Amino acid sequence: MNIHEHQAKAVLKEFGVAVPRGFPAYSPQEAKKAAETLAKEAGSKVFVVKSQIHAGGRGKGRFEGLGPDAKGGVRVVKTPDDVKSNADEMLGRVLVTIQTGPAGKQVNRLYIEEGADIAKELYLSLLVDRVSSKVSVVASTEGGMSIEDVAHDTPEKIHSFTIDPATGVWPTHARALAQALNLKGDLAKQGAKLLSQLYAAFTAKDMDMLEINPLIVTGDDKLLVLDAKCSFDSNALFRHPDMVELRDVTEEDEKEIEASKYDLSYIALDGEIGCMVNGAGLAMATLDIIKLYGSEPANFLDVGGGATTEKVTAAFKIITSDPKVKGILVNIFGGIMKCDIIAQGVIVAVKEVGLKVPLVVRLEGTNVELGKKILNESGLNVIAADDLADAAAKIVKAVKG
Repeated sequence: MNIHEHQAKAVLKEFGVAVPRGFPAYSPQEAKKAAETLAKEAGSKVFVVKSQIHAGGRGKGRFEGLGPDAKGGVRVVKTPDDVKSNADEMLGRVLVTIQTGPAGKQVNRLYIEEGADIAKELYLSLLVDRVSSKVSVVASTEGGMSIEDVAHDTPEKIHSFTIDPATGVWPTHARALAQALNLKGDLAKQGAKLLSQLYAAFTAKDMDMLEINPLIVTGDDKLLVLDAKCSFDSNALFRHPDMVELRDVTEEDEKEIEASKYDLSYIALDGEIGCMVNGAGLAMATLDIIKLYGSEPANFLDVGGGATTEKVTAAFKIITSDPKVKGILVNIFGGIMKCDIIAQGVIVAVKEVGLKVPLVVRLEGTNVELGKKILNESGLNVIAADDLADAAAKIVKAVKG
C-alpha cells in the first residue's frame, strides 16, 4: 500500500525526522489559507505547491489541457495569492508523468509547503532485501534525479549496505552512510541520527520501501527530508490500522480495489489476455509464456491455494470487467486448490456475466478429471488445453484470430 508525500512526512515526523512545515489542501481556498499560516507562523516568503499523486516525476510532469509551456506538478511561488491561483489550475486536472503512463492521474489534493534553502541534494532509501533477509540502504550524492538514470549513467555514484534486523543500526552503518553521501563533521552526526530514525520508522510500520529524494543539505548545514515516498507490506497492515486509514482508493485501480475485498492478489497490466492462476510462481510463468507466444497479459491474478467458488467467481468477474481483455486463460495446478472448485467458479461467473471472449482452461492436479467433467458438461464454449505451452498457444491464436 502506498501513501501520499504529506502523509509519509507526517509518519516520519513521529519518529523525529526533520521535514519542512506544510499542510494538505483540497481546494484553492484551503491552499491559500495554508500559505497564510506558513507565512504567519514560520515566516515563510517562498511556498511550494505540490501535487499529491502516487507517482514520481511530478515536477517534470505536464497537465492535460494546459499548453506546453505550463508549469509541472510542483511549483515554487512567492505569495498566498499565487498559491491560490496555481492550486486552482492544478486541482481536478490530470497530471501525466514518466511514472503514471500516458493516462496520468487526477490531482485531488495538494501539499502546501514552506520553501527550503537548498545547498545540496542527496538520495537515500531503505528497502527490503529479500535475498539477504535484511534492510538494504541505498545512498547517492546525486539527489533530485531519477535513481534509475543515476544507475544507468553513473552507477559508481550509488552505494548500498545492509542492516541486520537482529542488530539494528550500528556506528559502522552511520560511517558507511557518511562516506556514501560525503558528509563531514556535524553533518555526519546528523546523518547517523537520521539513519536511526528512518530505520525505526521503517521497521515499526512494516514498510517495504522508504525513499527520500531529495534529502537536502540546507544553507545552514542541516539535513532536511524534502520529499518522501512510503509503501507498506500489505500482509502486515492488520497490525497498523492507523496506516490503513491513510489509504487513498482514488489512486488505485478499481479492479484492484475489488480484488482486495476477496483477498485476491491482482495487478492490472496493459495487455489483452486475462489470466486466472493459482500460485504466484505459476502466475509469473503464465505471464511470461503469453509474451513468448506473441501477446501481452492483461493482469496478474493469483487466486491462492484455498480459494472458494465465491472467490473464483469474483476473480472471473474482475477479469471480464476489463474492456482490454480479448481472451481469458485459466491455468490451475491443483494442490491445495482443487480443480473442481475452479471449474464451478468459472461456470457460476460465466452464467452471471456472460462469456464474450475466448476462454482457454488448463487444469492439472487434484480432482482434475472431475473439474474437466464439470466444464465439459456445462455447455460453455471452453477451449481445453493439455499443458501450459498448449494453453498459451491456443489463447494467443484465439485472440489474434
